[in-house]
Amino acid sequence: MDFLLTFLNSLPGAFGQGLAWGIMAIGVYITFRILDIADLTVDGSLATGGAVAALCITQGWNPWLALLAAVIAGMLAGLVTGLFHTACGIPAILAGILTQLALYSINLRIMAIGEESAKTKATLALSVDKQDLLLSSRYIRELGPNNPLLLLGVLTVVIIAVLYWFFGTELGSSLRATGANQAMARAQGINTSFGKVLGLVISNGLVALSGGLLAQYQGSSTVDMGRGAIVIGLAAVIIGEVLLGKVFRNFALKLLSAVVGAIIYYVVITLVLRLGLESTDLKLLTALVVAVFLTIPYWKGRYFSKPVKKGATPHA
Repeated sequence: MDFLLTFLNSLPGAFGQGLAWGIMAIGVYITFRILDIADLTVDGSLATGGAVAALCITQGWNPWLALLAAVIAGMLAGLVTGLFHTACGIPAILAGILTQLALYSINLRIMAIGEESAKTKATLALSVDKQDLLLSSRYIRELGPNNPLLLLGVLTVVIIAVLYWFFGTELGSSLRATGANQAMARAQGINTSFGKVLGLVISNGLVALSGGLLAQYQGSSTVDMGRGAIVIGLAAVIIGEVLLGKVFRNFALKLLSAVVGAIIYYVVITLVLRLGLESTDLKLLTALVVAVFLTIPYWKGRYFSKPVKKGATPHA
C-alpha cells in the first residue's frame, strides 16, 4: 500500500518530465520519421537550449525572451548539422555527431559568460525564489496557475497545431516529400538539400525549447543534461507508435503520440525506480525499452500476421 501511494505521489512529476521531454520527442519525430534522418545533434542542442535559457534568465532577461534565445541557438545548431550534411557531403549521422561534439565545449563556455573567475562552467543554477521562471517542479502538485503541467500542456498543443498547419503548406509538403522519396522529390523540382536543412533547423529549435523548459523546471542547466536525449526521444516516438499507431492516423495525432510516448516512458521509469532499481541503471533500462518496442512490430508482422494464400486473387 505504501508503495502504491508513493508511486501515485510521483506521477505528477513523471507527467511534468514527460511533457517537457515530449516537445523534444516531437523534434526527434520530424527528423526520424519525416526526414528519415537519425540526427544525433539533439544530445548537444538540448543542453544548448538549457544553457542559453539559464544564462539569459540569470542575466535578468524575461523568461519568454530567454526561451526564444534558446530556440534560436538550437536552430543554429541544426543549421550547422544541415550544412555539414548537404554542403560538405558528410553523412547525416556523422554530421550530427560532429555538431554534438562541438556543442559540448560551446555549452561549457555559454554557462561561464559573466564569470570572471572561470572560462568554462558545467552547471548553472536557477531558483524560483531569485529569478522569474515560467515553471518549476516545486509547484507540480499545486492546483493553480503555477502548476507547470498547465503551461507545458498549452505549449504542446500550440506546437502541434503550428506544425500541423506548417506541414500542410507547400513548403511543409516538400519536406515530407523529401523524406518519403528524395529522387522523386528532386524530379518534381524540390530542393531536397534545403528541405533537409530546414527540417534539421526546426527539429533542433524544438529540442532547444525543451532544454530551456527543462532547465527552468528542474532548477538548473548542466552540460550533460542532453546526454542520451536521442535515445529518450526515439523511445518516446516508438512507444507512441506501437501503442497508438492504429488509432492515431492523423498527422497531428501522430505528433501527439510522441508526447504520450514520452509521458509513458517517464511513468515506467518512475515505477521501476520505486521498485528499487538504481538511477545509474536508467540508461540500460532505456536501451531495453527501446529494443522491446522496436521488436514488437517486427515480431507481430513476422509471427502473428496471417499469411496470404497463394492464388487467392480471383481471376477476371
